[in-house]
Amino acid sequence: MPRAAILVVDDEKNILSTLSRALRVEDFDVDVAGSAEIALEKARVRAYDAYLVDVNMPGMDGLSLIRALRDAQIDAPVLVMSGQGTIETAVEATRLGAHDFLEKPIGTDRLLLSLERALQFTKLAHENESLRERVGESTGLIGESAPMRGLRDQISLAASASANVLIMGERGTGKELVAAAIHRGSKRNKGPFEKLNCAAVPSELIESELFGHEAGAFTGATKQRRGKFERATKGTLFLDEVGDMPSPMQAKLLRVLQEGEIERVGGGDLLKVDVRVVAATNKPLKKEIEEGRFRADLFDRLNVVPLRVPSLRERIEDVPMLAGHFLRIACAANDRRGKSFSEGALAQLGRHDFPGNVRELRNLVERLVILVPGDVIHESDVRAHVGQGGASTGGGYYRPGAHLEDMVKEAERDLVLRALEHHQGHITRTAADLGLERSHLYKKMKALGIRRDATGEVDE
Repeated sequence: MPRAAILVVDDEKNILSTLSRALRVEDFDVDVAGSAEIALEKARVRAYDAYLVDVNMPGMDGLSLIRALRDAQIDAPVLVMSGQGTIETAVEATRLGAHDFLEKPIGTDRLLLSLERALQFTKLAHENESLRERVGESTGLIGESAPMRGLRDQISLAASASANVLIMGERGTGKELVAAAIHRGSKRNKGPFEKLNCAAVPSELIESELFGHEAGAFTGATKQRRGKFERATKGTLFLDEVGDMPSPMQAKLLRVLQEGEIERVGGGDLLKVDVRVVAATNKPLKKEIEEGRFRADLFDRLNVVPLRVPSLRERIEDVPMLAGHFLRIACAANDRRGKSFSEGALAQLGRHDFPGNVRELRNLVERLVILVPGDVIHESDVRAHVGQGGASTGGGYYRPGAHLEDMVKEAERDLVLRALEHHQGHITRTAADLGLERSHLYKKMKALGIRRDATGEVDE
């Protein structure tokens, strides 16, 4: 694969020849245009990584071309060159967004240095944008439970290799975060980390998303577009929900994994790609294979290094640490004063089975931060808001590995607290409602660790 695609724009043929030859020697894919008008036409049908533009040209000049590129929402870096450079021209070019101003004749070293800086700047800008999108996102790899320590060890081993990885786990467990951790710990961490959710892209567009397309390949394809595989060269491609990939695309993906080559939609050239694929799914792929919905040979290609992300139910002891982390993020993101959880609130969070896993916990904590007016989030607040995000609370009080006596005690405590809340802390009415003597209710509250001063107790 070429290092980058460059369009050189100049009305002097000898300049076009000299610059294109120098860039091709350095393994750049070079295209040329003898005028700004021709350059604009080419830019509308093909994607370039950078533009090298002469200022003084008949008709549309270089500065006007920069304006036209920006109006067309083409944001690749532009390097301006001129044999009659003035400070005013350089300032105007910079104001329009040019990355550098080069005076002719341009030395090869100066040209390559400027071009590399522009390409690196663009790469960093894209990475920063990606990081900003993740501000406030979870780091679902938080936790010191045995399952999480084991997962981090496996991630470290997987990252040090170059084989494809298949991440399995329930929805909301943080599979994308695992994929990102593998990329960061790998030798490819200087390269891009591209992502595609196979379930979110219409079946008729997924081939274009993965492999790109040429101008005119289909209705609406007005310019060339590079797909995820090309953009992920020397890096990692994360295919989320790969179990939802349409069957025809499974065969094409298998060929790419076998041959290391892609073909853009509407194109005839085979392009070599150097990409590590990390895939993820919440579907049981072996069952999908048995029922004919997923290719066994593709599974074998993806499942070289299998990783399983534990559900939150399997690491319930991590809930307090995760909740505290999400609490700090939610307070900052929603402009709330620092809040805290009471011990009872954290215990109540630990009794929920979280079918939506870490994502559900994160959403619940943010809901509490927004809707609870006080500085302390209490147990009753958690009970009032848990399960309101659309996920079923379906495991009830059951927790894998817990003793029956402990689960019964937790259930009894929760029921007494709910009854007290319903009767606004009125002990006599609560006791009558539960079919208990008032003295018996007091004893039960003491045994269950329910403090009378925390119930808003009212009595007659």
